[in-house]
Amino acid sequence: MAVIEEISEFLQKGRAKNVKVLVQQAIDEGYDPKAILNEGLLSGMMIIGEKFKNNEVFVPEVLVAARAMNAGLEILEPKLVEVGNKPVGKAIIGTVKGDLHDIGKNLVAMMLKGAGLEVHDIGVDAPAETFIEKAEEIGADIICMSALLTTTMPSMQDVIEVMKAKGVRDKYIVMVGGAPVNQSFSDQIGADYYTPDAATAAETAKKAIQLKNAS
Repeated sequence: MAVIEEISEFLQKGRAKNVKVLVQQAIDEGYDPKAILNEGLLSGMMIIGEKFKNNEVFVPEVLVAARAMNAGLEILEPKLVEVGNKPVGKAIIGTVKGDLHDIGKNLVAMMLKGAGLEVHDIGVDAPAETFIEKAEEIGADIICMSALLTTTMPSMQDVIEVMKAKGVRDKYIVMVGGAPVNQSFSDQIGADYYTPDAATAAETAKKAIQLKNAS
C-alpha cells in the first residue's frame, strides 16, 4: 500500500507534481482506482480538513493541498468513470446574490470534493433561480449557500422561498455558511444545516446525503 500512502502524504504537503506521478504509478501498478481515490487523495484531503478545523494548518495550505488533489483527480477521473465509481452525492455551491466573496465558497467546494461529492460551483452573486435551475438540471442532493456580508444574508432566505414557491423545497438538503451566518439565522430562514467552517461543512454534507439516501 506504500504508493497510496505516499499519495496521501504528498497531497498533504501540496506537492501536485508528485501526486500526479504517484497516481499514474498506482494506476500502472494495477491498484483499484477507487482505492487510489479513497485511501490516497480523499484521505489526505480529510486529514488536511481536520488540521484546518483545529487551526494546525491555514487557508494557504488547504489551497495547495486541494490543488494537488485536483492534479491527481485529472489523471484518475477517466479510470473512475471506467469502473463506474459513483460520487457520494451531488452538490450545488454558490455565493448568494449581491455578494462577490469567493474564498470561503471555494474552500468549501474543495472540501466537498475531498469528501467524495460531485461539486457544481455556480460562482458568486448567484440569483435564487440559478441555484434551483442548476440543482434541477443535475439532480443535486444538496444546495450550499455562502454569504460574507450581513446585507446579503437575506438572499439565502430568498432561495428557500423560491424553492417553496416552485414546490421543490423538500427535494434538496439546504446548507448555509459564511462569517456573519449562525445557527439561529439558519433556523430562522428554514435551512437544514449551518456549519461554521469548510471541514465541518464537508463532513455534515456527506452525512446528510447518506442519511437522506438511507431514509
